[in-house]
Amino acid sequence: MEEQGPNRRSMKKKRKLRFGRFFMTITFLLLIGIIVFSIFQYKAGKDLASSKEQKDIEFTGDPLDVKNPSIENVLVLGADISEDGISRSDTMMLVSWNKETDEVNIVSFMRDIYASIPGGYKPQKLNVAYSLGGVQLLKDTISSMFGVPIHHYALIDFESFESLVDIVAPSGVKIDVEKAMSEKIGVSLEQGVQQLNGQELLGYARFRADEEGDFGRVARQQQVMEALKEEVLSPLNAIYYPKFAGAIQGYVQTDYSTTEEIKHVLSLGFSGGININKLTIPIEKSYDFSSFPGVGSVIEINVDKNKQALSEFLGMRLR
Repeated sequence: MEEQGPNRRSMKKKRKLRFGRFFMTITFLLLIGIIVFSIFQYKAGKDLASSKEQKDIEFTGDPLDVKNPSIENVLVLGADISEDGISRSDTMMLVSWNKETDEVNIVSFMRDIYASIPGGYKPQKLNVAYSLGGVQLLKDTISSMFGVPIHHYALIDFESFESLVDIVAPSGVKIDVEKAMSEKIGVSLEQGVQQLNGQELLGYARFRADEEGDFGRVARQQQVMEALKEEVLSPLNAIYYPKFAGAIQGYVQTDYSTTEEIKHVLSLGFSGGININKLTIPIEKSYDFSSFPGVGSVIEINVDKNKQALSEFLGMRLR
């Protein structure tokens, strides 16, 4: 009986080694499978957006502030083609990412802000700058008005937004719809908590046919951004990241290179500690409503008050 002891220990050791090799083999095959799946999904997303026609966009971003090198400001625009064929920026946001604190500060600019537009144009509504001179003129208008540096841009049209939402959140995005909505948004929404697909989410973000008007719409746009962040960060949706990253290249126009773009998306997506703060320009008690011939109803703002609020919100000194 004593001679069998070492044999038993030897057999147990062999079984452990076999199990270890089996476990390593399975892990290796699983890793290969994940890589292959990710590559195919990335290509599928890229192919899905390949038919999207992209125009050349003029843009010269500001250099990073030497005093605030960790802060990167991206002008995010949602554009639409109106019935008269003119492309207008329906959504104008400055997304400021502080890489040191992992904070994302989102500033929404109201479309009807009465703004001085560089280049010899007469004062107009802020969103008209995009119609007159594209991304660059809108960037120059915001930068000259508020003294804020803008380093990059990202432009997405409404159809592309719907597609990206359906890719990264195929089960929909959870939104508490505060009232029934249908006028001029292409969908009919009922009151209550529900999962909205891409088209419905866009309609919710665009609705302004109530007493709140554009102020309510901007609040909903910020709510949508927060909800999308939760969906992107959800472990349940991680399987869709490769396809999402591939589709971004065709659906989102930006001055980021492909490599930078993917790294930026993934760094935001995998950083679960991201904290999003929101601000709307104009701030409360800093504006009046006016009307001008050929321009229509506008929001005249106290630029100094709003510039100060923007500086404090972003944590950087403005020009």
